[in-house]
Amino acid sequence: MRVRLNPFWDLSTEHPEAHHGQPVLVDRRTNQAYGPTDFVKPYLHCGSMRAVDAVRALILTAWLDPSGEYLVRQFLRLVLPE
Repeated sequence: MRVRLNPFWDLSTEHPEAHHGQPVLVDRRTNQAYGPTDFVKPYLHCGSMRAVDAVRALILTAWLDPSGEYLVRQFLRLVLPE
């Protein structure tokens, strides 16, 4: 399953780095995959942040169908709340 969060970022269980059905954040420009605690730079105008925080920001402007919402919940669930 794959959901586009914006033109540059996807959440996917189809990437080779996605193990046992756990989604990863994928940079569409490089095909690099990131887990929730990896650091990414989701926007050109901001600094690095944890991938889980990037997903929280990216979903604010993403259109998600029910399967996309499920994938987001699975990714966010991989990290315990602070």
